[in-house]
Amino acid sequence: MNKLKYLLTVSFLLTTVMTFGQTNTQNADERPYIEVTGTAEKEVIPDEIYIGIIIREKYENKVKVTIEEQEEKLKNAIKALGIDLTNLYLSDANADYVKVRWQKKDVLTKKDYTLKVSTATTVGQVFQELEKLEITDASISKVSHSKLDSLRKEVKIMAIKAAKDKADYLLTAIGEQTGKPLVIKENEIIANQQFVNVRGSRSSETEYNFDDMKIKSLDNSEIQFQKIKIQTSIYVKFSIK
Repeated sequence: MNKLKYLLTVSFLLTTVMTFGQTNTQNADERPYIEVTGTAEKEVIPDEIYIGIIIREKYENKVKVTIEEQEEKLKNAIKALGIDLTNLYLSDANADYVKVRWQKKDVLTKKDYTLKVSTATTVGQVFQELEKLEITDASISKVSHSKLDSLRKEVKIMAIKAAKDKADYLLTAIGEQTGKPLVIKENEIIANQQFVNVRGSRSSETEYNFDDMKIKSLDNSEIQFQKIKIQTSIYVKFSIK
């Protein structure tokens, strides 16, 4: 009899705990809330511009001009522009000479380089020097920003603050207050970081033409790349006090 009474008591306690838990869950689900999405964006001028340069062996007046000769002249021109030579490197760290056939009569070689500069003005100066050196195979490979990661974090903070501000003014309009965040979901950041592979060429004495490249001309001597736009949005579900 005592054993039966004990079992009945335990069963009653378990039922009470389960019912209490379900009630709390239902109450939590039924709490009033507000759902908002905060968005933010920031635009920055690229300060990392990568120029792809290919040097090929060639003939001038039937005399072969080696890659080493052209490479030395290129390095001197880059130094004259005030660019550190550490910004010039082989596009492939393990790259060696690549065999190419020239007019099906001789086997020549080439080397691919990447030059990193920080301004569009310097880009124009580099292409001027390349023209003087008769190096015609060059292109803008990509542009970026040196502080892209920190800028992304900054935009995320701006977006979540925008979500909180939105919830505050919407609830204030109906005499309510924003409570604690219940759910936060970050949408993917979009950076229109330009990855391009176009040939740069001179079309006049002071103007450059980059086919299919988004570049704004400032005047006859300067060019400016389109700004990099960093965008993000964050969804937040707030409780209502």
